[in-house]
Amino acid sequence: MTALIVCHFVLAACARPLVRALGRRAFVVLALPPAAATVWALTQWNTTASGGAVTWSWRWMPAYDVTVALRFDALAELMVLLAAGIGTLVLLYCASYFTDGSPRLAGFAGNLLAFAGAMLALVLADDLISLYVFWELTTVFSYLLIGHDSEQKHSRRSALQALAVTTLGGLAMLVGFLIIGQAAGTYRISAILADPPPATLAVSVAVVLILCGALSKSAIWPFSLWLPNAMAAPTPVSAYLHAAAMVKAGVYLVARLAPGFADVPVWRPVVIVLGAATMLLGGWRALRLNDLKLVLAYGTVSQLAGAGNRDTALAAAVMILAHALFKAPLFLVTGIVDHAAGTRDLRRLSGVGRALPHVCTVAVLAAASMAALPPLLGFAAKEAAFDALLRGSAADRWALGVTVAGSALTVAYTVRFVWGAFFRKPGAEDTPVHRVGPAFLAPPAVLAVCGLVLGPGTGWTDRLFSAYADAFPPSAHPYHLALWHGFGTALLLSAVATAGGVALFLGRAAVTRLSRRIAWPTADSVFGHLLLGLERFSLQLTGFVQRGSLSVYLATTLLVMLAGQLTVLGVDRPWRTAAAPRIWDVPLQGAVALLTCAAALLCLTVRRRMKAVVLAGLTGYGAALLFVVQGGPDLALTQFCVETVSMIVFVLVLRRMPVHFQESVSTWRRAVRIPVALAAAATLGVVVWVAAAARTAGPAGAAMVTEVSHHGLKDVVATILVDLRAWDTMGESAVLAAAAVGVTSLIYLHRRTEGPSLREETGGRTAWSLTAPGMTGLLHGDEGAPERGWLAAGATLAPEHRSVVFEVVARLLFHPVLVLSLYLLFCAENMPGGGFVAGLVAGLALITRYLAGGRFELAEAAPLQPGLFTGLGLFLSTGVALLGLVDGTVLHAWTHHGRLPLIGAYHIGTPILFDFGVYLLVLGVVLDIVRALGAKIDRQIERAAAEKAAAAGPPTPPAAPGTEGTPG
Repeated sequence: MTALIVCHFVLAACARPLVRALGRRAFVVLALPPAAATVWALTQWNTTASGGAVTWSWRWMPAYDVTVALRFDALAELMVLLAAGIGTLVLLYCASYFTDGSPRLAGFAGNLLAFAGAMLALVLADDLISLYVFWELTTVFSYLLIGHDSEQKHSRRSALQALAVTTLGGLAMLVGFLIIGQAAGTYRISAILADPPPATLAVSVAVVLILCGALSKSAIWPFSLWLPNAMAAPTPVSAYLHAAAMVKAGVYLVARLAPGFADVPVWRPVVIVLGAATMLLGGWRALRLNDLKLVLAYGTVSQLAGAGNRDTALAAAVMILAHALFKAPLFLVTGIVDHAAGTRDLRRLSGVGRALPHVCTVAVLAAASMAALPPLLGFAAKEAAFDALLRGSAADRWALGVTVAGSALTVAYTVRFVWGAFFRKPGAEDTPVHRVGPAFLAPPAVLAVCGLVLGPGTGWTDRLFSAYADAFPPSAHPYHLALWHGFGTALLLSAVATAGGVALFLGRAAVTRLSRRIAWPTADSVFGHLLLGLERFSLQLTGFVQRGSLSVYLATTLLVMLAGQLTVLGVDRPWRTAAAPRIWDVPLQGAVALLTCAAALLCLTVRRRMKAVVLAGLTGYGAALLFVVQGGPDLALTQFCVETVSMIVFVLVLRRMPVHFQESVSTWRRAVRIPVALAAAATLGVVVWVAAAARTAGPAGAAMVTEVSHHGLKDVVATILVDLRAWDTMGESAVLAAAAVGVTSLIYLHRRTEGPSLREETGGRTAWSLTAPGMTGLLHGDEGAPERGWLAAGATLAPEHRSVVFEVVARLLFHPVLVLSLYLLFCAENMPGGGFVAGLVAGLALITRYLAGGRFELAEAAPLQPGLFTGLGLFLSTGVALLGLVDGTVLHAWTHHGRLPLIGAYHIGTPILFDFGVYLLVLGVVLDIVRALGAKIDRQIERAAAEKAAAAGPPTPPAAPGTEGTPG
């Protein structure tokens, strides 16, 4: 089975070279996989007809109990024969339907074969999740096939319509599958049907959702709007989609799940009522349409209804077969007539039957089966349906009346189809046609002959269909398929339906006038109004929600979180089993927490951006103090560094923003915001406490401490990050680098290089020679040069922007801070530190140089590009990780012990090298951010000021001395 499915997709991928080499004859090669599937299915007839099944499974996601499982039983036998057998004939038909020069032929061929493969996999799937995957594949391929003529607006619109409707139903069906799978404890369809879950409210909701997917796929009202518009597809697609694939997928799903869920209270009302409405509405609409394909399309939706007991299941199975065997050849014949006459409008067709007698014969055979005339298979199927509904409940009797009326409509539009396509119209000239070859007619002829042969031979299929129907509760007098059951009520109803259909056809003029007078909106108008309404609603909703206010967005997020968490807390009440909270370990924690909360509350009252940044920073420093009091020096050191860098970044950004917040906040808004913020904070605190108190297993920290101590190390946190959990650290480092590159790229619109160097911008003079303009620097060897300053480029700043004290402090602290960063890096195994905090400390040293001397000072202090540090850090960490593969394990750790003169004993390990990579990466990220938000923005400010000065013109030169007051 798997090989057959895979062959469809593999050969579909090869469609382009095949079409390029063989032209339209490539369809003959592409027909081989469905032909092989048909032959294989026939060889398994005795197994499935005896109630057996062929199964195959592969555990796809074991953790979620998701398995790719295939099952070939009686119902699958029927569907495989239809999907593969009709698919083979449709592909052969395409070899005559298209020409070698047809546009986009290769893509069409590949999509059609892949569509057949997806349909084959769908009917064989024995797992709800894999069934959904193949279900959506049929949706995607049908979208591509319906929109094949993408240059036409109608084709694109029809494809989008089919995609929207069926995808919406498919998503609803997926939710239903998940509910059913959880209720049954398995997603295996055969296991669910063998032991269905109880009919609870959840199961009833799931059944409705699944039926939404099935009915939308089968174009049952109110989802039937997409199917007639799908006639925009080429005729072979219409034949396959209506007779054996897309529409049949929904019918198959109903038939597959009916044995387990037909007794759920919502099943029968939904299926019977909507199926009956579709039958009547579709048949009535078909009586006034003039396009032969549209007549058949509405006739398709009028044929699909179903119920849920043994006899109706048997009748449904034979109806599925009969429907495919008469609907597919009628569509294919319509394509032949269109090719031969150049039109499908029955008002313009006249005398085609005489010009194409063999085509007319095939069409009459198929149409007779659709009209349920003996001895065709359609007659046997209709008799079985009438008899099953006659012996049913009161609801089945109502369904019987609707079915008889629908059968009369079917006879009427069937006669109208044959009359319109082939008969000679009074007063109209014969339509000129050209002959068609036998290869063109062979596929519909084979299907029509099958309908003729299986009419008298319908008993041959009784074993197979009974094997499926026996899954339902047995009947007192089981029905068996046969062409003739004698005279009875069922035969009488068939005669009434036939007579009523003929009467409707004879009075077609009055029927057409009445139908147009009470016509409902077309599918196009309904879809257009739905799209317009959805667009208007989305605009209104977007205008209401997207107000452009960050505070409103934050408040909305907090309120949603608040409502969700309070609902969970109120329903589950987890505090009943949680341990009592410990307020603090020492009172100092309470004092620090109180001050931190006060700083956070003060943020709500300030209007100056800088003050808000400082207060927000104080909350971060308060959290760091809590770490200190709690005894977490590593966390405290990291928090202090992160908060410092964050505050500096905020300050750099605030340079380009107004001093005050622009949003005017009224008193009542502030009165609303404070309770929302406090409630969100309190709720989050309670949730964290409940989550921490709900621990059921022992903490993992003890095992990690033991592991670290076993290696003679003391700093558990740093060792965990670079050794025990180094894989997480490596991933987080990559995310950090990617985020930094993304953020700074928003500043560097054109390129990430720094631009002209310091030497270029200062006319070739170095930073040492900029104290006085025109002086020659020390590097040039002039004697009168000034002495070197504290900073490399401090003299580039304007005097009013300089701080000698800051320059001296920055100069004195720069190298000690760098040494401190290296100390924090190399002592991390036994002292607080690590690559992350060490990189932040080194970054702070560079930030100090920038704040003291400006962007030229930063360029002199760090002449290399930040990307070099970031890339080298990632490369080093990744290299250390891959080095472990030498021992067979990624991130395997080694340690080298040695002795050096003066230094003495030393050891170096791969964790230190890994941490060094983190150090370089963090340093590169900090430097990149400072250059983007600091030096780059400085350059932009300077350029804007220069452009403004140039636009204002040169300043007016002062008057020459002694000329003031001189008369002109």
